[in-house]
Amino acid sequence: MKRERSRKRGERQPIAGRGSDSPAVPSANLSPRRKWLFRLLVVFVLPLIALGALELLLRLLGFGFDPSFFKRTMISGKDCYVGNDSFSLRFFPRSLARTAPPVVMPAAKAPGTFRIFIFGESAALGDPRPNYGAGSYLEVLLAGRFPQAKFEIVNTGITAINSHVILPIAEECAGHEGDLWIIYMGNNEMVGPFGAVTVFGARAPPLWLVRTQLQLRRLRLCQLLLDVSQKLQKASPAAGWRGMEMFARNQVSPNDPSKQRVYRSFELNLEDILKAGRDSGAKIVLSTVAVNLKDCPPFGSVPGADLPATNRTAYEKLCQDGSAAEAQGRFADAQSDFERAVEICPESAEAEFQLAACLMRLTNATAARPHFLKAVDNDALPFRTDSTINETIRASARRFTGESLVLCDTVEALSAASPEGIPGEELFYEHVHLNPNGNYALALAWAGQVEKLLAPALKRGARPSWASQAECEQWLGLTDGNRLSILEDILRRIQRPPFSGQSGNTQQAARLRNEIAGLRQRLTDGAAAQAREVYLRALRRAPENFRLHENYAEFLEARHELKSAIAERKEVCELTPHYYFPFYALGVDLKEAGALAEARAALLKAFALKPDEGDVRLELGTVCARQGDWEQARRELEAARRFSPEDPRPALFLGEVLWKLERRSEALASLREAARLDPSDWQPHYRLASDLAQQGQFSDAAAEYQAALRLNPASVKARLGLATVLVNLGREAEALPQVDEALKREPTNPAALEFRRKFKGR
Repeated sequence: MKRERSRKRGERQPIAGRGSDSPAVPSANLSPRRKWLFRLLVVFVLPLIALGALELLLRLLGFGFDPSFFKRTMISGKDCYVGNDSFSLRFFPRSLARTAPPVVMPAAKAPGTFRIFIFGESAALGDPRPNYGAGSYLEVLLAGRFPQAKFEIVNTGITAINSHVILPIAEECAGHEGDLWIIYMGNNEMVGPFGAVTVFGARAPPLWLVRTQLQLRRLRLCQLLLDVSQKLQKASPAAGWRGMEMFARNQVSPNDPSKQRVYRSFELNLEDILKAGRDSGAKIVLSTVAVNLKDCPPFGSVPGADLPATNRTAYEKLCQDGSAAEAQGRFADAQSDFERAVEICPESAEAEFQLAACLMRLTNATAARPHFLKAVDNDALPFRTDSTINETIRASARRFTGESLVLCDTVEALSAASPEGIPGEELFYEHVHLNPNGNYALALAWAGQVEKLLAPALKRGARPSWASQAECEQWLGLTDGNRLSILEDILRRIQRPPFSGQSGNTQQAARLRNEIAGLRQRLTDGAAAQAREVYLRALRRAPENFRLHENYAEFLEARHELKSAIAERKEVCELTPHYYFPFYALGVDLKEAGALAEARAALLKAFALKPDEGDVRLELGTVCARQGDWEQARRELEAARRFSPEDPRPALFLGEVLWKLERRSEALASLREAARLDPSDWQPHYRLASDLAQQGQFSDAAAEYQAALRLNPASVKARLGLATVLVNLGREAEALPQVDEALKREPTNPAALEFRRKFKGR
């Protein structure tokens, strides 16, 4: 009986409703534990294996991007690490991804080298010209003070990043033999990835979610899904990098809860960065972050949301009265008005700033400082490191203090370097980016702390003092020509939002124009000869410093010495063959010199290194057009429009190319788009007028010529074009004054003289 029962238990039982030959469920006779393991295998393990296989396949096929900050390459036969342009794709949408700096670091640190990593955002990088940033000044200061030592500075700063991005950079640098880390970060916590007012994705999510997302984005499978998702979404007409202007509509009140989540994430990210540095064996200089307090009004001011209507009316009236009193020089009255405005609305960044400005006019800098700080803290467009972030930095320094970490309180250092102890335009170009005075002061503060952490052997033979700012700038090759170029860039920057919406923007622009005019007056032939010698001396000291070659090339381009400039650009290409910009700059110079075939080759190299760069495609399209390759020019210019949709130049040039291809309606539409994108540019109107006139649309052509002349009254071509269409419209009496005005401006203009002769013959 036992054997019979055992036999029966061992028999395979048919499934109900099926014959005995029907297949059975594999787990039907498994124990509960084995059934659970089987389900786990089916539900979790097999899908994970499949996903792993798919991930491996995508990697083997080369799909996706490498999320590392560094990539390995050979430069002039030397094994080096360079910046990886794909790194930022984990943190930014592809259309807004930021370019890694042109870092070149030997893969194996040379014996006796003291390697310093700098971590931070654009201010740490040295925007708008990293060649003259604080890191460059620091390198010169250390080399001058300690001539027996060899210092290697690797600046990892990138525009628009924040602590979420800096943490993985630091963790990767921990494996690259750094002797000392300098951390100067905090400006972009609210606006960068995962910030409270970011434009790059989710706003202020909890840190666990941020880190989960960032880990998933390392996977090629996740990258594939994100790419598919982005392609399925309708492309935004405003896509593409537009700097700080992108944030103009994103404002946050001072007490918004999302800011607290950002502060907490910053604290935890900073703690992990410090742990990574400590565990790597590096010494650490942790810096507070200085900002422009005195000469940078808030970018946005949000009166309290719960402010009663009567209080709001009173607040607005007090601000108006205060501004009027200030304009009349009645600063005590203005102070009283703004004090009462702040009492009614303590969240108002603008009222705090105006109160501080009045106190400064009354020579009470001590009382003004806390109000300037409060204006930064309450700024509704928080692009600057505020008090909370700087206090977090100080608290972290206290927790980690010891032989391996020192605090560099650059807020206090730059305050000490400022008149009346409040940093402003003497040190800053605008809100956070330092001018040469500011970069030298910051580098000097860092250098003092670095010295404390150097081993005695490195300090043997030290010189008694640091190099002066003037001496540093001789080594860096900084001359008035470079200063002029930088100021012109800054002027363009502050004329766009959100700077253009700041109080006092008109006065700031006027001050910059005066500085630019003064620099231009100083750029005599004698000054140019002296500047040339500065560059040549600097290059003799450091012939492999690609930044010096760039500086000299910029000077030569401004002097229209294209042959020499091209030679310098070629040198930069050899020293940084991994980076697209040197090839782009070389291509532009070759184009200007008329060497179109060589220009196209250089630009194609830049394209291969960075195919999604709008400026590269624009110049490539321009060169193709000059070579008469109209169809290829069209393709390149259309690509430039996709990558830089806010840039009017691709639309302008594309209009000309489409006209050559006899695609008339598309050409006119493209030119109208260029005029829309830049209402201040006369050229789209001039091109439109010329094309419309060729089609016999003389009334429309006349209107476009008139629009061009309103924007550029000095254009002789536009005046003669207008005169021509007016004649075709039978309006000769209106045409003649246009010809006379053209002759006043260019008395020997042959077209105008011929036009006038024909009129006289009538």
